[in-house]
Amino acid sequence: MKVVEHLERAEGPLISFEIIPPLRGGNLATLVRLIEDLARFEPPFIDITSHAAQVSYEETPDGGLERRVKRKRPGTLGVCALIQNKYHIDAVPHVLCAGFTREETEDFLIELKYLGIDNVLAIRGDDSGYQKPLKFGRSANKYAVDLVEQIAAMNAGTYVEEGLLDSEPSSFCVGVAGYPEKHFEAPNMAADVRWAKAKIDAGAAYIVTQMFFDNAHYFRYVDECRAAGITAPIIPGVKIVTTKEHIRSLPRTFFCEIPTALADAVEAAGSNREAAEVGVEWSVAQAQELIDKGVPAIHFYVMANARAVSKVVKRLKL
Repeated sequence: MKVVEHLERAEGPLISFEIIPPLRGGNLATLVRLIEDLARFEPPFIDITSHAAQVSYEETPDGGLERRVKRKRPGTLGVCALIQNKYHIDAVPHVLCAGFTREETEDFLIELKYLGIDNVLAIRGDDSGYQKPLKFGRSANKYAVDLVEQIAAMNAGTYVEEGLLDSEPSSFCVGVAGYPEKHFEAPNMAADVRWAKAKIDAGAAYIVTQMFFDNAHYFRYVDECRAAGITAPIIPGVKIVTTKEHIRSLPRTFFCEIPTALADAVEAAGSNREAAEVGVEWSVAQAQELIDKGVPAIHFYVMANARAVSKVVKRLKL
């Protein structure tokens, strides 16, 4: 079922999760335990992140440097198949611009179509330092709106590769990212909202926000989106602080603000275990306020460990 259909049929706010594929050569059993822990909460859909190849330089035995290109987390497609077909939860793979050609994106989408996956999240992605050479007429999507346009074209039966034997239209429900505190490259919030509307106008059906820790940012963002004519569902993204380092690493990586009360409490924690307790308390209050205000769903950024999010979800009044 499509994400928007889940939202339309729901009698109250839904709970969804986002996880990350294991590292190359990692343990599948760990991933299976994570999915089973999350499946107990009957999420209608689970997002799976995607990761482009990255460039690294490693020292050779003779003291030189060797440039290597590899994907550290290559398992998105396999994880999607597992979630969709074993656990019967709709998988939402992330599809990236960065690091992939449009032709590679089309191949990935075709494979998802074969698996019966109905949903994708189209994002630009972080710069991995590597882009496939655009030879022999190949091209790449620069921005998320370009990627949305490609998927919308495929939904209409227009493929990048001409003359495909099987060129039946796909029917992907496309989600995109939104930024309650403004994307770090946007000059102002008005411009950021215009970019969000361009993605919706190009064919996206819903928005999932970047993590935030102050609900005022989300409510203001929704108001500005609605004022700009965006009527699509806007799902808030919530991250649980679980380590003392999070109050520095999360703002640095995701350009989000940590409220003073939360930062001070985490800083005062005597250990990561105590910091996680602070994070759980904060997220329970944050998520409950969002639920009480009638959000369509709450999307938890889980990544690889369900311990903290399990504590939060069990305490929510849904």
